[in-house]
Amino acid sequence: LSELMSLPEEEVCEARLAANGYNSSSLDATLGSGEDGETALQDFIGTEDQALELVEDFHALAPLIAELGERDRQIIHMRFVEELTQAQIGERLGVSQMHVSRLLTRTLTRLREGMLTQH
Repeated sequence: LSELMSLPEEEVCEARLAANGYNSSSLDATLGSGEDGETALQDFIGTEDQALELVEDFHALAPLIAELGERDRQIIHMRFVEELTQAQIGERLGVSQMHVSRLLTRTLTRLREGMLTQH
């Protein structure tokens, strides 16, 4: 083959090896019979990306957070990004933990309602 193509034998071997990468099988190809009948290749390939729904939620949530006041955005950031407790947030803002709790509840309710109206 290398003589016929006027190529070094080494190059022909590499090309033949590379050609193996183009063999494909149908996703509907059966792999054998199982208890429930034939098993298709597609049953073993790919998974549902659990994080994809989070990306969609974050995308929908961003404009709702942008509509919040500065203090509410700060509280959301401290609670869910910095992962501070309500007491720690209260200390930073100079308010009680109970007040932080009320503010968080109000803000999260607003965000939740906004998400529900979008979906």
